[in-house]
Amino acid sequence: METERVTEHEKPAASSTAESTPPEPPGSPGRDAAGSAGEPPDGTGDARTTGGTGRGDEAAAPRGRDAVPSQPQPHPSQPPQHARPHAPQPATGAGQAAGARPGDAPAPAPGDSTDGSERSERERRGGDRLRFVGAATRRIARGVDLDETVLGLCRASVPAYSDAILVYLRDPLPVGDERPTGPFVLRLRRSDRIPDDPLTARALQAAQSVAPVTGTGTAGEATEHAGAHAGGPGLAFGMVSGMAAGVAGTTAAQLAEVRAGGPLAEVLRGVRPVFADSAAASAALPELLGPDRDVPAGNRAILAPLRGRRRVIGAAVFLRRPDRPAFEPDDLLIAAQLATHTALGVDKAVLYGREAYIADELQRTMLPDELPQPTGVQLASRYLPAAETARVGGDWYDAIPLPGSRVALVVGDVMGHSMTSAAIMGQLRTTAQTLAGLDLPPQEVLHHLDEQAQRLGSDRMATCLYAVYDPVAHRIVIANAGHPPPVMLHRGGRAEVLRIPAGAPIGVGGVDFEAVELDAPAGATLLLYTDGLVESRQRDVWTGIEHLREKLAATARLTRPGAAAPLEPLCDEVLDIVGPGDRDDDIALLAARFDGIAPSDVAYWFLDPRAQTARQARRLARRALARWGLEELSDAVELLVSEIVTNAVRYAERPITLRLLRTDMLRCEVGDDVPQLPRLRQARATDEGGRGLYLVNRLARRWGATRLSTGKVVWFELPCPEPTPEP
Repeated sequence: METERVTEHEKPAASSTAESTPPEPPGSPGRDAAGSAGEPPDGTGDARTTGGTGRGDEAAAPRGRDAVPSQPQPHPSQPPQHARPHAPQPATGAGQAAGARPGDAPAPAPGDSTDGSERSERERRGGDRLRFVGAATRRIARGVDLDETVLGLCRASVPAYSDAILVYLRDPLPVGDERPTGPFVLRLRRSDRIPDDPLTARALQAAQSVAPVTGTGTAGEATEHAGAHAGGPGLAFGMVSGMAAGVAGTTAAQLAEVRAGGPLAEVLRGVRPVFADSAAASAALPELLGPDRDVPAGNRAILAPLRGRRRVIGAAVFLRRPDRPAFEPDDLLIAAQLATHTALGVDKAVLYGREAYIADELQRTMLPDELPQPTGVQLASRYLPAAETARVGGDWYDAIPLPGSRVALVVGDVMGHSMTSAAIMGQLRTTAQTLAGLDLPPQEVLHHLDEQAQRLGSDRMATCLYAVYDPVAHRIVIANAGHPPPVMLHRGGRAEVLRIPAGAPIGVGGVDFEAVELDAPAGATLLLYTDGLVESRQRDVWTGIEHLREKLAATARLTRPGAAAPLEPLCDEVLDIVGPGDRDDDIALLAARFDGIAPSDVAYWFLDPRAQTARQARRLARRALARWGLEELSDAVELLVSEIVTNAVRYAERPITLRLLRTDMLRCEVGDDVPQLPRLRQARATDEGGRGLYLVNRLARRWGATRLSTGKVVWFELPCPEPTPEP
């Protein structure tokens, strides 16, 4: 017995993975006069049919698991199938199955059993429906996000099941157990149709000026479904309803408000698909599609509610053209299956989108929104998640300004890529910021982080590297807790891996951490990173570190001699060492360019705490400003220095310090051995004091007080005046 190989349609060119259009069920437009899957009525062949040659090109159609037994081939003397007219032909014998169309099994010969032929026909058509539903639901289930799920329904339905489809979804879509608030509104999410339609060829030209509806597809997808997006959903609706060309170019309603107790609400509440000719659907469709929108008569339109796990979330309208066979009662079961799987897929996509949003927000809030701009150092950073499906992780970085224009550079990595890892990372980062505010040495910070990790749990392990850079002394102090060593790129282009004690990871407990002090020459760049940058399944950590060092040296050679590589492009170049499929872990990267502060821009004094110290401090500050050409700041600086030094002398027991730093700002710092921080307060009219900080707050651009291990530092900043151009 000859058999026909029916193959699934190819996925549109805009998709990244090859998908198949489900085999057509009985009664589908693709199995009518042409007899081939998705072949248009003019017999020219559809771009979506395998091989593009219809039934006659069986050799090009591979035999798949959805292969469907075909009817006997016509005699060679008969005209080809695609040359036959498309109008439905009446049954020619008692054995002709009910609802048979051109291209179905021929009428039984005299003498055959009528009952057996009808039973065989029903079995064949039932098998076709099962195969179509199986392939269609597989295609719908492939979608991960909302657009992919809806696209899967459209591609599975057109043209195998219907000539056009309109998909409406609730706006906004409820997530999980959320109870919707506000009116019940349906928005047209996507429409699709058979592209080749002689009835609307003129309408397609007339509709080019009509704006497409949001969500109806992209320009790339219009290659396969030409015209479905240029004319909007109204074009597809006008096509299947056989409207005139002018009406076909108009758009269907994009928004439909479902009135409580209205006909559309009753149909959606019933969940089951209904024919458009039924009394309930005939009243509901105008409410959904808009007034003056006629649908094809004779069971050629189906309204199928989309019900998710808890509530109705939309509706789908399946349409066939008037010159095609009408839907049969069994097609309502197919529509119900398509609607059910689509609704569950939409629910899944909405939940996935919410989880992805939560993960992104969690990771974003755990990392700095923007890096500070401390004096004497430039900073840049990057963060990459482990994968699209694992957007949260335990890697973090931070830059914390410290007293004395210093800055703490931190990078760490908590084991895992889960919400738990991100939560632990957030707690450790907060702890590190608090400890940095106490101006503890790097090794002490790691020690307290280790204790905090043990309090969080016995299996809370992390690595961390903590460094403090002093732009005045051009030195950096680094302590390590099991983290990959940093790499320093010198101005001349030499890249070296810094040799620092590795230490044990945070969370082990009972270990000491050691800090080392190194030179930080001006123009050098320090690169702190996590192991995701240098370690993968294809290479070990030290091989990756060497690769990173070579990449930095190669990048430095591309810049002009004596100049440092730009920081932001340098970070991008560093990330290029990780191939597309070579990343197994998230990556945190922090780059610091050491500019330093020149000794000529620093003035530093030790002053004894006595009554004459305030006058001495004013005189020293005035001389320094005169040397820097900032005489116009003398009055404000002398007043503020006098107020802060007076407060320090009043309570200090040891010599106080006064330091002026000139960069783009003038910064003044006064340190003493008293740990209590001053607080701004409103002095009463009868108070003799309490107005010094009020003056500082009004005159300085910024000011603050920071507690040190030896006392505190009170500082303020004033903007330096613009230099006067020479005539």
